[in-house]
Amino acid sequence: MVRHNPGTNVYIDGFNLYFGALRKTPYKWLDLEALCRAYLPKNDITAIKYFTAKVSSRPNDPQQPVRQETYLRAISTLPIVSIIYGHYLSHTVSARLANPPAGGSLYVDIIKTEEKGSDVNLAAHLLHEAHLNKFDIAVVISNDSDLLEPIKLVRTELRKIVGVLNPHKKASCAILPHIDFIKKIRAGVLAECQFPDVLHDAQGVINKPAGW
Repeated sequence: MVRHNPGTNVYIDGFNLYFGALRKTPYKWLDLEALCRAYLPKNDITAIKYFTAKVSSRPNDPQQPVRQETYLRAISTLPIVSIIYGHYLSHTVSARLANPPAGGSLYVDIIKTEEKGSDVNLAAHLLHEAHLNKFDIAVVISNDSDLLEPIKLVRTELRKIVGVLNPHKKASCAILPHIDFIKKIRAGVLAECQFPDVLHDAQGVINKPAGW
């Protein structure tokens, strides 16, 4: 009897992955397909969806958008990876100071920047593709408990297997009871799943950003 590996779609919350496992590490030049295959060697990975938003330059880091665009070009060279964009919102809010100066104001105005849409987009694609029967197994790379309800629906209503590759030190207690398996993303695997320093696409050469 011929056995077929289960068809698997991977859904990546880009910012959850970055802040959970990549920030302040030398592993930002991450090959997403290599990472998924390292953790899912017995799965037939048919699609990897990367949910993110375009960042803006900041006075202390004007090159941030350039580095991000370079990385997006790099992962776009992977045939099974697609990028789905949310957006950023910036607005001024009043925040209480932890240690206000004597006789001074208790509050200060700050610029708050929030990434919007990625979790909703991930949930929508996960549910839609489960309804279309596009996978046997869904793997979510995130530790965001906001994804609990779509994960539960995909498992209980659509009878799909759902696993998590967790980029954070601790797993979400809300999600744990409602998934079929979980694997922690570890630094050693990240180190083994890096792109070459130089890649090529239709636009030309893609160089690994300095400092990465």
